Amino acid sequence: MRFQTPLVPATLIRRYKRFLADCLLEDGREVTAHVANPGSMLGLKDEGLRIWLEPNDDPKKKLKWAWRLVEHTDGHFTGVDTGVPNRVLKAALMAGEVAGLDGYELVRPEVKYGENSRIDFLLTGADRPDCYVEVKSVTLSRTPGPAEFPDSVTARGTKHLGELAAMAALGHRAVMLYLVQRSDCTQVTLAADIDPAYAAAFARARDAGVEVLALGCRISPEGITLGAPLPFTMPRVSLG
Repeated sequence: MRFQTPLVPATLIRRYKRFLADCLLEDGREVTAHVANPGSMLGLKDEGLRIWLEPNDDPKKKLKWAWRLVEHTDGHFTGVDTGVPNRVLKAALMAGEVAGLDGYELVRPEVKYGENSRIDFLLTGADRPDCYVEVKSVTLSRTPGPAEFPDSVTARGTKHLGELAAMAALGHRAVMLYLVQRSDCTQVTLAADIDPAYAAAFARARDAGVEVLALGCRISPEGITLGAPLPFTMPRVSLG
């Protein structure tokens, strides 16, 4: 996925009201950018960070800038737009480029299921079980190497795990897919200290037959593309 408009470097002043960020462009202008990320963005919203913005001239949009990337001091990047994983994965799934999720005849996004929920992707094909794929964007990394999910308490994410487990119990495939929007991580795990309930629900879902996949991304100011599979490490959690 290439960015529609060339990105512009800036310095983060502050992120506030979840979806807004004040930024300083290199020419000295201060602008407000849209932040397509409802999460805590732990470790990614500190004042002074070098970030990359995408400009737009759409008259329907109130803000003319959108925050897309954080650039780290070692030359790595993190993508902050939580809508990117589904866009990247849709193209890859339809092209049969995701190992383990290939060979299906139809890829349908945002299909209703469970209790007032929508599955990110429903894969169907003749002579094989339907495959329910839930996608999560992973951007947290507190120590070198592992990426962690979630970055804040997520009751919604916990609910999704229960619904995936229910699909597995009905004989369908159910897959929890973590897409790491960081170029500096080599594995994925759960931030059980941040949300113990989510980690416990994950353990129960996995015991019920829910599969887990983790994929990396290749990230630059030009675009974000699907990367290689990453190992997933399950932390010790209480099922209480």
